[in-house]
Amino acid sequence: MKHRYIKEVLFASTLALPTILHAQDKPNFVFIIADDVSWNDFGCYGNEFVKTPNIDKLASEGLRFTNAFLTSSSCSPSRCSIISGKYPHSNGAAELHTELPETEIPFPLLMKEQGYYTAHAGKWHMGSAAHRAFHRYTDKNGYDNGDGGEDNWVRFIRERPKGKPFFFWLASHDAHRIWGADNFLITHDPDRLDVPVYFADTPETRRDMASYYNEIARFDFYIGKVRAELEKQEVLDNTLIIVMADNGRPFPRCKTRVYDSGMKTPFIVYWPHGLKEKGGLTESLISSIDIAPTILEIAGIGSPDEIQGKSFVPILENPTAEIRNAVFAEHNWHDYEAYERMIRTKDFLYVLNERPNLSNSGPADSKISATQQSLNQLRDEGELTPAQADIFMVPRSKEELFDLENDHEQILNVASLPKYQGKLVELRSWLENWQMNTGDTTPDQLTPDWFDRETGEALNIERQRGTMPGQN
Repeated sequence: MKHRYIKEVLFASTLALPTILHAQDKPNFVFIIADDVSWNDFGCYGNEFVKTPNIDKLASEGLRFTNAFLTSSSCSPSRCSIISGKYPHSNGAAELHTELPETEIPFPLLMKEQGYYTAHAGKWHMGSAAHRAFHRYTDKNGYDNGDGGEDNWVRFIRERPKGKPFFFWLASHDAHRIWGADNFLITHDPDRLDVPVYFADTPETRRDMASYYNEIARFDFYIGKVRAELEKQEVLDNTLIIVMADNGRPFPRCKTRVYDSGMKTPFIVYWPHGLKEKGGLTESLISSIDIAPTILEIAGIGSPDEIQGKSFVPILENPTAEIRNAVFAEHNWHDYEAYERMIRTKDFLYVLNERPNLSNSGPADSKISATQQSLNQLRDEGELTPAQADIFMVPRSKEELFDLENDHEQILNVASLPKYQGKLVELRSWLENWQMNTGDTTPDQLTPDWFDRETGEALNIERQRGTMPGQN
């Protein structure tokens, strides 16, 4: 029944390939994914301080999505979801550091089987079974990807076999902690940055954020190198480039969280031969599981019935087109026990938390950050604002509802207010239906904490996993 429902939804959402695609014979694809970068940390998304000229240029000549969402704000679950076109609880890789099972079909494998040259360079984090999707890849097999993960990007493109269409998955380590780009060519002044309302505005936080921006600048620099190589090979015009991130910035209340600061991603599509207008913008909702069916459709390859995403080809033809009225996401184990589910429309965000007895401050690498230490100090002094106090709150609300028209940062939970009860019931029902139709479960024994919730230090325990959501 589950697969029948998914197949019917996909069939109903599939539209004819736009005429703009018919003129192209086997377009090429370059998929570029950052590590731990929030949606509004590129210049083209309104950030006036970060230096991303190459990404901004792609956006000015391509299509910029303002409502693109991930299925998980956690590295490997997010990447495995993208490459499988399925939700983390549906593909068997719901938790951090769990591998995509061999029973799942990575979409580049289908391209490889249909004559595409496929290659991966940079951060992997998807498990050994996905190796078969690529002719060439970097995963503990002798390649030095460099500190930021970008060292083989241009090399692999340069050394590709000519005369074949290609798909490249280029993955950086930027901007994952520990910082390594403070001495890079492009740096940022801590005194000029805007500090989010849920951080403490201290010199330490500002330096932490500046280092984060330095990593993004390095990511952007190598994107410029990739574009220059494609131009040199005279294949840029027939190449579709996607730039995005796998989850939110590695800071408190961002990475792992289901709020926009963790789950919303920058998403830029550049395609000279496939887009009618340059510098377009779309507010249409898309999910990261929509990438697989979209690329397969443009490549002229059918999608497996099991793929849960929907092609956003109609949006590439017409930026005002809509393929979704909501997106869904999940927060499972990432260093700490967790179970959250989220539904996001353009106007509302609803969150279900089945572990409200636990704090929700972020992953271990964020807990040892200077930004976290500044918040700890304010807490100890009793000077936290409500927005800053969120990460320390215990117990938490089991249900949260945010009115996005009036609360862009998702600070005020309106789930208990009478005027929102109709919307609360509606979104609760939508989420329950999604969980049922995609095979989501709520195990009693989830994977427990492996790190201390206060300090972020590893616990002296025998590490064991519980039951992952989606497993019987």
